[in-house]
Amino acid sequence: MSKGVPPESGDAPRDVVESLVRQGMAARRAEQADEAMRHMKAAVALARFGEDPVALARALHGQANIERDMGRLDMAMRLYLEAVPHCRRGDDRLVHAHTVRHLGDVLREMGELDKARRCYAEALPLYRADPAAPPLDVANAVRSAAILCEALDEAGQARQLWREAHDLYREAGVEAGVSESTARLGRLG
Repeated sequence: MSKGVPPESGDAPRDVVESLVRQGMAARRAEQADEAMRHMKAAVALARFGEDPVALARALHGQANIERDMGRLDMAMRLYLEAVPHCRRGDDRLVHAHTVRHLGDVLREMGELDKARRCYAEALPLYRADPAAPPLDVANAVRSAAILCEALDEAGQARQLWREAHDLYREAGVEAGVSESTARLGRLG
């Protein structure tokens, strides 16, 4: 199955797709982009045979992350855009929040600031409403929105978001995030 061959039953169980996604994420962390892409493409191909929108969304999101790592923002954007409707049909708010936030990050990097704002407006309430959301994930989402507000010269909103990110990074024990948010708040006055 890891070679992208569909299972005989025509169904792609979430655990098989999830295994491929985990292997792809491990290869990505090890900076083995080709290996990571191979696993993610296999996960996407397999998930397309199933009926599980979350499995397909996670696989598409994983492949999009690797495309983004490789600097292929257009391809990453297309994959995130394809994943979002599957997220909305699924039952995993964190997958939905991560996917929409990463789409917003790519759009922001591409200069599509209004579209990025809509993504963050969708993702942040999902993160904030989920008690299982890790503080680091929420902090990273708030950070993204704060960077966007700075780019839009919305200093008051940016300050509010950087304060929230600061507290979340502190809760998560991520000193780099605490330092960045402190520095950004200092520049904003």
